[in-house]
Amino acid sequence: QVQLVESGGGLVQAGDSLTLSCTASGPDFSNYAMGWFRQAPGREREFVASIRQNGANAYYTGPVRGRFRISRDNAKNSVYLQMNSLSPEDTAVYYCAAGLSVTRIQWGFENEYDYWGQGTQVTVSS
Repeated sequence: QVQLVESGGGLVQAGDSLTLSCTASGPDFSNYAMGWFRQAPGREREFVASIRQNGANAYYTGPVRGRFRISRDNAKNSVYLQMNSLSPEDTAVYYCAAGLSVTRIQWGFENEYDYWGQGTQVTVSS
């Protein structure tokens, strides 16, 4: 069983940067692919970014590519999402997720992730 806790959300202005953290409790964090997803008000949850178990490869959805960076520190059981040049369209609840058998990691299919955090709110004002 893995428990995920996100932190780092908040209210920022357009153009600002913010870094989200997700810390896992439970064994074998390095065996899990990790992903970030977000859900904006009135919209379905969507894929943001993902990273392989060893951190060698990362994947992003189009709207955030070049602005966001996912990384992980397996020694700290943590995954991060650095977000730059934020816009109001990035306003959402951000969730991290862990999956043991994420075979299509570049596409961000939610059903491939086994554990989810409770989410952290990111609000970007214009």
